[in-house]
Amino acid sequence: MLRISLLRLLGRTGLSRGLCLRDSRLRHYSSCPLGARDDAQDARAYFTTPIFYVNAAPHIGHLYSALLADALCRYRRLRVPSAAATRFSTGTDEHGLKIQQAAATAGLAPAELCDQVSAQFQQLFREASISSTDFIRTTEARHRVAVQHFWGVLKARGLLYKGLYEGWYCASDECFLPEAKVTRQPGPSGDLCPVSLESGHPVSWTKEENYIFRLSQFREPLQRWLRGDPRAITPEPFHHAVLQWLEEELPDLSVSRRSSHLHWGIPVPGDDSQTIYVWLDALVNYLTVIGYPNAEFKSWWPTTSHIIGKDILKFHAIYWPALLLGAGMSPPHRIYVHSHWTVCGQKMSKSLGNVVDPRSCLDRYTVDGFRYFLLRQGVPHWDCDYYDEKVVKLLDSELADALGGLLNRCTAKRINPSGTYPAFCTTCFPSEPGLVGPSVRAQAEDYALVSAVATLPKQVADHYDNFQIYKALEAVSSCVRQTNGFVQRHAPWKLNWQSPVDAPWLGTVLHVALECLRVFGTLLQPVTPSLADKLLSRLGVSATERGLGELYFLPRFHGHPCPFEGRRLGSETGLLFPRLDQSRAWLLKAHRT
Repeated sequence: MLRISLLRLLGRTGLSRGLCLRDSRLRHYSSCPLGARDDAQDARAYFTTPIFYVNAAPHIGHLYSALLADALCRYRRLRVPSAAATRFSTGTDEHGLKIQQAAATAGLAPAELCDQVSAQFQQLFREASISSTDFIRTTEARHRVAVQHFWGVLKARGLLYKGLYEGWYCASDECFLPEAKVTRQPGPSGDLCPVSLESGHPVSWTKEENYIFRLSQFREPLQRWLRGDPRAITPEPFHHAVLQWLEEELPDLSVSRRSSHLHWGIPVPGDDSQTIYVWLDALVNYLTVIGYPNAEFKSWWPTTSHIIGKDILKFHAIYWPALLLGAGMSPPHRIYVHSHWTVCGQKMSKSLGNVVDPRSCLDRYTVDGFRYFLLRQGVPHWDCDYYDEKVVKLLDSELADALGGLLNRCTAKRINPSGTYPAFCTTCFPSEPGLVGPSVRAQAEDYALVSAVATLPKQVADHYDNFQIYKALEAVSSCVRQTNGFVQRHAPWKLNWQSPVDAPWLGTVLHVALECLRVFGTLLQPVTPSLADKLLSRLGVSATERGLGELYFLPRFHGHPCPFEGRRLGSETGLLFPRLDQSRAWLLKAHRT
């Protein structure tokens, strides 16, 4: 039973916002995943990245998409540890005119080019610790079966017809464009040339007989879907943009090309003169991965969350949901949309020579460091900028100095000679703020710290649920700074373990700081898995104590036993994160000496 004093404290400090009672133990709200959502009603989750086009090597934008999906997936696994409950797919899109042309330019067969570039994506994702459960290639036999079956369903439902398509086609974007989406810009010779209004890529007038999907029938169903679920597309500005698009007429969509023009793709069933449009082919990959057309896909599809870049929003938020509705399925559960990365304020471009190689960044900043940078600085609803000094400053400040320095301070032999999780003294840090007495050492700011860290798991959960991973990391970083302030304020290095007055308070200061670090390490696992493992191992936290369901913060403060109290810390593993700006590190060291 909770004491009256504790109830007063919860009301006074706001600690109650982050706590719930279960099994007669005070448990953090973080163990109630994503707010009030019930895992029993959400037993499965399926995350997807776009499948990446193999006409060029991967860049940091591709990696960012994969990292967003990976962090969401890893966070979900912390909530629901069952390996069978979460699936995560990525892969490569390997058909279409651009691949055909790129292979010809390189003097390769299309299959050879696909093998080479797909292998680069797979290697990058392995090196970046992307924890996908499936890597799909659209040249696989299982995908061809799925696409042709999906086509057959649309045809059987009367949604495909053969007609003459005449209009603009953009080979770079692999899409058809209405006249309103085409503009004229000066070409190399100075003459005005037609280009896509959105991408700026050249377009050409196309006239050929194709199969056409009755997209116009789905304008109102799509509007009802989006208006009925304001979170179907996140962040909100993208949801609003799609609704605005749907205010315009929705023309029927060409879904095939002449095989004589495009041979590198999946043939239309029963009509070898036509090749299935690359975007229809590509979008079906999300079904292929979960077993379509076999019945098993039905238990996974309603839990699907797509993570995509804003440049492919129309394909995923209009064409794909319409195709799904046409095939008798529901639209995706969620479409999470992110913006792009620029380099020193400029769009990445091969012609500018500023395309950033993500593998070199992983080498330069470490895997965990670059993962942290992209997810900490990437804001989904606007473009973000990359440059070296920005990465170094962020990682040195937040990972090396703030988090790594805090861990080093609290585990150093000079301050923690026993190498243990010290005891918490309730007379030094009573649960009732404002008490006075000879042993009371806690200050108002200390209670504010306890409140902040107690509510942190719930804040992080809400941010993940709202596709705001950058805000989750911002909240963790803020609490790290607050914890450093706590340690600096009480200066444990000035206290003496041999003093009966100092020792209980010294142990309490270290206990609180280590508890904070344990929370930070647990919450950082989806973003910096290796660094978080190193931190938690140093604290002596076992593999079975790292889920969100086990995240009990500072139980001794609330009158409950702490399983870590008195436990030996893990072995010394060196710096948690080495400083990247070594020149500054040398200057700081020289100043200290």
